[in-house]
Amino acid sequence: MNVTKELSEITIEKAQSGYYQDLLINFVTEYGMNLIGAILIFYFGKIIARSLGRLSKRLMQRYEVDAMLTDVVQATIYYSLLIVVIIAALGQLGVETTSFMAILGAAGLAIGLALKDTLSNIGAAVIILIFRPFKVGDYISAGGAEGTVESMNLFNTTISPVDNRTIIVPNAAITKGNIVNFSNKPMRRVDHTVGIGYEDDLKKAKEVLYSVLRSNQYALTDPAPLVAVSELADSSVNFTVRVWVKSEEYWNAYYEVIEQIKLALDEHGISIPYPQMAIHPSSTSA
Repeated sequence: MNVTKELSEITIEKAQSGYYQDLLINFVTEYGMNLIGAILIFYFGKIIARSLGRLSKRLMQRYEVDAMLTDVVQATIYYSLLIVVIIAALGQLGVETTSFMAILGAAGLAIGLALKDTLSNIGAAVIILIFRPFKVGDYISAGGAEGTVESMNLFNTTISPVDNRTIIVPNAAITKGNIVNFSNKPMRRVDHTVGIGYEDDLKKAKEVLYSVLRSNQYALTDPAPLVAVSELADSSVNFTVRVWVKSEEYWNAYYEVIEQIKLALDEHGISIPYPQMAIHPSSTSA
């Protein structure tokens, strides 16, 4: 009886051992290959994603695309492909990727809504880098600020006005309105309006103004300067005075020309009218 019982127990143990062995073999056969496949998909997929990102960077560098935009595009391509690779690897493991994609989409929507202003600044930075309405060192007026562009990143642009302040403007604010680039052209025109009295010699005043423009150190001869009567105002005859200068010398020319005009008119006895009030007392009979 004992021998029979022992033999039965040994038979049962062998049967159980064989069952677990078969179960292990089936698990390794079914899921082990999937695991190996998932690892290979992730490994080679990551290599391909990194290679395509680097390839895009080399192509953009060949065509001299802005370095910041190059880095943004490279990172976007790499991480987008990496997400696809991870999803493919999870699918190889048997994970239901449909629900995972739904969760990922919902999370992306929530993050997008929370960071919409930040993302709009990034999008604006990409637009600026593609169309290049200005570059660092240009004097511009944009986003409610005017000055020299000191730096630019994905979120904002730093502008320094002539008084050496620092204004940080969100990129989205720049692309929403007009962008005026004062440095885009090699030449700029200095405009002044100069008034003389009605009793002064108009032709003489015109000659004096022309002589100031021709002798100014910043004035260009081509295009030629212009002095023309533009208005017969209430108390003055107004001249439009225009002279072309190099863009980088604009402000020096602007202030120097107006100073030289005043000195030249004074030297030749030509008056510059200014508002006056005349009071006429009335006599009353007692």
